[in-house]
Amino acid sequence: MTQRIHIIAHDVPYPINYGGVIDIFCTIQSLHKIGVGVILHCFDYGRGQQEELNKYCQEVHYYKRLEGHKGFCFHLPYIVASRSNKDLLDRIAADNYPILIEGIHSTYLVNDPRFRERKIVLRSFNIESLYYLKLFKHERSLIKKAYYLNESRLLRRYEAVISKKIPVITLSENDAEYYREKSGAKNVHYIPVFLPHSEVKSMEGIGSFCLYHGNLGIAENEKAASWLLEEIFLKLKIPFVIAGKNPSPRLERLAHMGCHTCLVADPGDRELNDLISKAQINILPSFNETGIKLKLLNALYNGRHCIVNNAAVEGSPLAPLCHIAETPTAIQRMIQQLYHLPFGKEEIRLREKILYQEYDNNKNAQQLMSYL
Repeated sequence: MTQRIHIIAHDVPYPINYGGVIDIFCTIQSLHKIGVGVILHCFDYGRGQQEELNKYCQEVHYYKRLEGHKGFCFHLPYIVASRSNKDLLDRIAADNYPILIEGIHSTYLVNDPRFRERKIVLRSFNIESLYYLKLFKHERSLIKKAYYLNESRLLRRYEAVISKKIPVITLSENDAEYYREKSGAKNVHYIPVFLPHSEVKSMEGIGSFCLYHGNLGIAENEKAASWLLEEIFLKLKIPFVIAGKNPSPRLERLAHMGCHTCLVADPGDRELNDLISKAQINILPSFNETGIKLKLLNALYNGRHCIVNNAAVEGSPLAPLCHIAETPTAIQRMIQQLYHLPFGKEEIRLREKILYQEYDNNKNAQQLMSYL
């Protein structure tokens, strides 16, 4: 008989056009492939019902997220309280299948006494309290800053409570260590992110520009793009492209200050992958140490040289595949060294060795089921 499990997702996990749903969709796909019957529950607040999910799930249920003041609660983080739903709880309480919660956002049911003896595992994408603290630091709007700071405070307390109640599976060793040390959690494990990539497609030879890509509507990514422009490329006359969703007018102005820099707003998947593959250097510094950087993995599977800082690879096995530099001067020097250096077979072989061993969806799906 097929083992069945419930998966609760904080968003509709298709299309896989942003980091928060890539791991969820690829997890569902991988579990289906090894014969697990998935009953998916997801919160829809704009993405709509997706026929693609029916290929991999025995059932798919959609719920409305409580938005605005309806989702507000003094003692719970907004991202959790806004995903409370009676229909969801009643439906899952009707059987005894194990429950995989994708993201701390969807853990409201852990507080319901009906699930006290149930097998429940939390898949943590990153340390949300630290992520919201970073958003607070990078945000310009005072109203948003106040929200991010309060949410970070509530999440820090909530993470400590939840991680003592149920097992936690993280995307990085760093995050697992945080839960153990800061939250006092005992039952914490690491399973790598599930990916849509199955082979390294990086091209040999030399590309024609440097590239930074990401969702530019996120303050942290806008800061990274602005920092690269102001501290590196307005001083270094090497072609530089920024690509991503929802760029601000300020970033657009900044990107067109130099005749050798430009911005590609809202590229489609094909256009973005084309940019990644044609770039000589993908430059992807991070100002956030938690989670795993999916855009870096995309660049490693499909691009040539990658320059990052320590925060981008900490707690992951990716450091040997990247060139690491911290300061503007060090990054400029590295760009000058790599810009005319052909990307070759040896680099591709090393990527294949590390990436195929670590990010084996089939093996990782089996390991995930061992906890469920």
